[in-house]
Amino acid sequence: MSEVLFLAHRIPFPPDRGDKIRSCHVLRHIAALAPIHVACFADDEGDMGHEPDLAAVAKSHCLVRRARSLKLAGVEALATGKPVSLTAFADKAIAAYVARVLAERPIGAIYVFSGQMAQYIPDGFAGRVVMDFVDVDSAKFEAYAAQARFPVSQMYAREARLLSRFESDVARRVHASLLVTNEEAALFRERMTPGVEPQVIALGNGIDTEFFDPEGMPAAPEMVGEGPHLTFTGQMDYPPNVAAVEMFARQVMPQIRSVFPQARFNVVGRAPTLAVRSLEGVNGTHVTGAVIDVRPWIAGADLIVAPLTIARGVQNKVLEAMAMARPVLATPEAATGIPARDGHEIVVAAGADALAKQALSLLHDKVRAATIGQSARAFVLEKCGWAGVLAPLAGLLGLTGPEAPRVAA
Repeated sequence: MSEVLFLAHRIPFPPDRGDKIRSCHVLRHIAALAPIHVACFADDEGDMGHEPDLAAVAKSHCLVRRARSLKLAGVEALATGKPVSLTAFADKAIAAYVARVLAERPIGAIYVFSGQMAQYIPDGFAGRVVMDFVDVDSAKFEAYAAQARFPVSQMYAREARLLSRFESDVARRVHASLLVTNEEAALFRERMTPGVEPQVIALGNGIDTEFFDPEGMPAAPEMVGEGPHLTFTGQMDYPPNVAAVEMFARQVMPQIRSVFPQARFNVVGRAPTLAVRSLEGVNGTHVTGAVIDVRPWIAGADLIVAPLTIARGVQNKVLEAMAMARPVLATPEAATGIPARDGHEIVVAAGADALAKQALSLLHDKVRAATIGQSARAFVLEKCGWAGVLAPLAGLLGLTGPEAPRVAA
């Protein structure tokens, strides 16, 4: 029986952040189709503690604690002319494991999760390689460069330029390149170097609708009483998330509190940066840091907000809130890739003033907000289950079933 090699830049367990949620569901889906061998990195000792979860799914695995700092990776990248993203994830143990598995096991396909891991795709591999870029990293760094000051802007611009070339080279070599939305897939094709005509497929994110179920879920104790409560969830050392909550706390919340003086803005997520922690108490902002379970913070919210101005792919935080029947107010960037109707299953607004206006409208009209939340739950139940979303993988990997269609250029 053909087996699969799975490469990921971060251990898929626990599935508590966007990339891990996707990689965890993909890993489990493929493991149900064929024996799977996994090579991945751990960010910290907490990640290392989830090695038993990995061993329970994989026939064999290699988990490496990533110790190279970004500063050191940057120095090495400058010396070698490579992107920092690749240098940071270059590891001899991972490379040796990949070579050994390919030599000893009947590997018929390789699934690569995130562009950093494409450096481990061996030359001359006869089977299929499916490259899950998720989103267009080079475009993300271009956006960072446009917003950053010199000299950081130059560093981001260099990363964007080198990653763009690398993405084209990888796309030329693999059987299929996956992006999380049709919009990302179209952008990816547009950015390919002349002569590169890859198979690009949009494979979206799903949502565990049984886990994210509002039935019987109480609000977090801290949310009982004063309010209304507006909540943002996410990894709080991720620059776009940091920028989003800073903008909302400083520019939107004053407008909301002029009408609702007791309004609270809950920033829920692990690893908050100093900039995020400094928002504690600013215009009703409360920074929780890591929480055991994000669902009570969603369940207790009068409104979930996703005010990102840089966003690539489908925002899991939006799908989670929709699954729990909460009204979501999102920027156009955060709503991209979710075919929900503005004003029916989601509310979309751009800019601080428009966000404040829509937030006040929803907070005033609780019946409308509840209706949007219920419609959001129905939308997710119908269109966003993981099993349906990931069904094309069997065909793409050459295991069984039809392939997904190409995305039009």
